[in-house]
Amino acid sequence: MSFLPLSSAWAHVTVHPQEAPAGSYTKLTFRVPHGCDGSPTKRLRVQIPEGFVSVKPMVHPLWKIETVKRPLKTPYESHGKMITETVAEVIWSGGSLPDGLMDEFSISAKLPDRPGEVIPIPVIQECEKGMHRWIQVAQPGEDPKSLPEPAPLLKLTGGGSGQGHGHGSR
Repeated sequence: MSFLPLSSAWAHVTVHPQEAPAGSYTKLTFRVPHGCDGSPTKRLRVQIPEGFVSVKPMVHPLWKIETVKRPLKTPYESHGKMITETVAEVIWSGGSLPDGLMDEFSISAKLPDRPGEVIPIPVIQECEKGMHRWIQVAQPGEDPKSLPEPAPLLKLTGGGSGQGHGHGSR
C-alpha cells in the first residue's frame, strides 16, 4: 500500500467554500489539518476582513468562543436597530486539537458586495509549542503555492441578492 503526500492544499489552513456570491449570507468553514511540528493546536484566531458584517461564530464543543469588535465605517439599520460595530476577530480557545488530527471551525457572515474580488482571511493558529501565522498574500506575479504560510482566500462571485437575514444560509 502506498500513501500520497499531503498536497499543498492540505498543508495549511483553508476556507470552504473558496468561492461565494458577493453580498450573500454564507457559512465559511476553516479547516485545520495539523498542529505545529507535533504540538497540538490550543487556539485559533480568524481575523474578519473589512466589509464582512453579521458575523456569527458556530459553537464548537469543548472550545470557548470570543469575539473582538470594531466600529463600522458605515453603520446600517437591521430589524429597526442601528448597527455601529462588527466582529473583527473570532477566537476559539480552551480545546486541544492533536497534531495528527484535523478539525473545522465555522462562521456565518454577510459578505461584501464586491464581485470578482479575492479576499484573504488571516488565521493565527496557536499551539502548545509554536504557532502558524496563515497571513501571507501573494503579490502580483507570485505563485500563492510558494508561500510558506498563505492566508485562506475567498473569491466573491457574481453576486447574491443581498436579501434575507441569513436564515437558512449555506
